[in-house]
Amino acid sequence: MGREVHFKEEEFVLKLTGILSIFALKWQLKIPYKAIKNVHIDDFDPPMWMLRMPGTAIAPLNIYEGSFKFGNEWYFLSSEHKVPLVHIELENFGKYKYVIFEIENPRAVMIELRKKLRELED
Repeated sequence: MGREVHFKEEEFVLKLTGILSIFALKWQLKIPYKAIKNVHIDDFDPPMWMLRMPGTAIAPLNIYEGSFKFGNEWYFLSSEHKVPLVHIELENFGKYKYVIFEIENPRAVMIELRKKLRELED
């Protein structure tokens, strides 16, 4: 997989490597923990009318990489399989409302992110 996650002191970093960074037209996202409203694991079926702006979408192969818009909300998607994905809902973070990505151990990522969010509250 061409994704890495890094838990920095003040921010979460999703790094795309190899061909994924080319498809997404982005090589990393830095998200301050204070901008994360919610994190959970779930499936995701992109709406048929979702616009890619910019990014790569090959719906029959379930490949979604990059920025997408649906209604008035922006999504950053990075996945190529129909598996449970990490969903991060954001508040006051640039244009993105949701970051949804595939990672080898989504449960571990969710647990660590929730731990960082709890530490922020203390």
